[in-house]
Amino acid sequence: MDRRTRDNLAFHVLRGVLVVGSRLPLGLTRRLVPVASRFALRFAKRERRRMQENLEIAFPELERRERDRIMTGCADHLGRVLAEIAWLWRAKPEDVLRVCEVEGLEHVWSALEGGRGGILATGHLGNWEMLNARLAAAGIPITVAVRELDDSRVDSLVNTLRTRFGSEIILRGTSAGRQLLQALKGGRGVGLLIDQDIPSIPGVFVPFFDKLAWTPSGAATLALRARCPIMPGYIHRKPDGTHKIKIHPPIEVPSESSLAEKVYQITAAATAAAEWQVRAWPEQWVWMHRRWRTRPEDESAGEGR
Repeated sequence: MDRRTRDNLAFHVLRGVLVVGSRLPLGLTRRLVPVASRFALRFAKRERRRMQENLEIAFPELERRERDRIMTGCADHLGRVLAEIAWLWRAKPEDVLRVCEVEGLEHVWSALEGGRGGILATGHLGNWEMLNARLAAAGIPITVAVRELDDSRVDSLVNTLRTRFGSEIILRGTSAGRQLLQALKGGRGVGLLIDQDIPSIPGVFVPFFDKLAWTPSGAATLALRARCPIMPGYIHRKPDGTHKIKIHPPIEVPSESSLAEKVYQITAAATAAAEWQVRAWPEQWVWMHRRWRTRPEDESAGEGR
């Protein structure tokens, strides 16, 4: 399948799910869409291979059938994420507040009351789009940095949803840092995803499942530059289908450390919180992402700092 055909197929499938799914009961779409996602995984050989490789790195102690169970659960989870995204297309703010609770919201309000804004370091765990919607529905002035998608039609659909409850979108690029700094100076909260290996942007190697992983350091650098609090915050789906966001207290960094050391410590602390989340709900992370793709120039010294 060539690129154009694949993009057209993805756009029409997404639009169809949004149009139909937004009109169906959420419980029904959360039962139907995972069936399709499990079916799709059977034919996605590359993604299935990456998931198997990553699960072997993260959980070497598990038997193959247990890792396969997590992989199938991940496909189910992503199907539910898509169903919930369709539901968000027509949901009211009070509906979002009802299906998603927040622990630690006081940390965000405290940061914003300080007058310098605050940064939420998060990742592709649970339904991260629900996290964005829930914070905005709670009245938090939130700005999120996102990557511009290759297909402009899909990009428009996704960003329309992301801004539906009041969030502000900033596209990653050369001017993103300046815009994010302005958002913080304006007393806004900034949400940044830090759980993916993106070789083209600044990062540091920090431990993730006992193996060094190249991790975006922009959130830590921005927090230090703006002199604002930075908090890890992640979401997960509970057995009853509702969601829970856990926002950790702001990361403390010794004032005596160098700038590079502070960036490392903040990024490592936020990544440790992400690992805790993944270990608790392993099916709710994107195992098909090549998380350990970039390697240090010299790994002979082992997997230490």
